[in-house]
Amino acid sequence: MYSYLDEFEAKSIYIIREAYNRLHPVCMLWSIGKDSTALLWMVRKAFYGRVPFPLALLDTGMEMDEVYDFRDWIMKEWALENVINWECPPEEDMDVTLPPATRCAARKTEGLKGLLRENKYKGIIAGIRRDEQAMRAKERVFSPRTLEGDWDFKDQPAEFWDQYKTGFPEGCHLRIHPLLHWTELDIWRYIHRENIPSCELYFSKNGKRYRSLGEKNITFPIESNAATIEDIIHELETTKTSERAGRSMDKETEDSFEKLRASGYM
Repeated sequence: MYSYLDEFEAKSIYIIREAYNRLHPVCMLWSIGKDSTALLWMVRKAFYGRVPFPLALLDTGMEMDEVYDFRDWIMKEWALENVINWECPPEEDMDVTLPPATRCAARKTEGLKGLLRENKYKGIIAGIRRDEQAMRAKERVFSPRTLEGDWDFKDQPAEFWDQYKTGFPEGCHLRIHPLLHWTELDIWRYIHRENIPSCELYFSKNGKRYRSLGEKNITFPIESNAATIEDIIHELETTKTSERAGRSMDKETEDSFEKLRASGYM
């Protein structure tokens, strides 16, 4: 089923192994959503059932209850031992010039900076995809950042034929993006094929479901009757609704996401 996913998976596992081999120490961000959980599945495949680096949830305390419950279940089911619950700074510490929902989202940016300062990670693995948002389409697989997370999206290394630059000066870290070449539809087809568990919020209840999972004060469900993975795949094959339609931040100023990404947002 969906045989092209074999090539996608192989490329992602290659990137994961390259990051682990070349960067020390390294950490993976695990938001508990579909993308990072599918990526975690591939990490376990890459290392024969092990996860050889820490997993970190940037926790604002505003994740939905079902997300925390799903995390706790997966940790036991997959015997995950090194999971960091990193508390993000409060909203009142964020830039007051940002729009309200963007200011809420900025807590994770500042939380990640704190995680980096404390642990001195040289590599941060994240499950973002190019098709999610226009700014993410500008990313590289191995993307250099300052230790404070600043990103110059106009000056990035070229990446040809799966050759990745992993050596950068002191004062930098790399964001590693093994899922950049995947789409939302690819991820759900992979979840279906591999029988990967997913948070219940993705499945329709009373005519609504979540396309993406964010903080409960800035993320909302969309109209949908997709109650199974097969339903979701069928819906994505025909829908014109954006994946981030339920994210209130995306409905604020046009450059909100760009400002956050440039300063370190995932």
